[in-house]
Amino acid sequence: MHSPELLKGTLQTIVLKVLKDHGRMYGYEITQRVKELSDERILLTEGALYPALHKLEAEGILKTETENIGKRIRKYYTLTPQGKSLVKERVAELTDFIKTMSNVLQVKLA
Repeated sequence: MHSPELLKGTLQTIVLKVLKDHGRMYGYEITQRVKELSDERILLTEGALYPALHKLEAEGILKTETENIGKRIRKYYTLTPQGKSLVKERVAELTDFIKTMSNVLQVKLA
């Protein structure tokens, strides 16, 4: 598992990319998709995920819909048009940062 400090700076980009690739999702579903995609090396906690989701929503990058599922209310997140255009930029920025860090640490990426 990766340290929370490493995850902190990349969490929003991860969430945006997962929502872009998989569409409308609820919080737990996002955590499970990230866990699956990372071979269980990235385990998102509620304490990390929900503040990030709320911040993205407040910035107009995500929109929410609530749905009644039995006795529970489930909140779904989707990208807004602004969010859709931001994903490519954020992924490119993170990819460039990874390449830069690889050079600084003198590590070859597979």
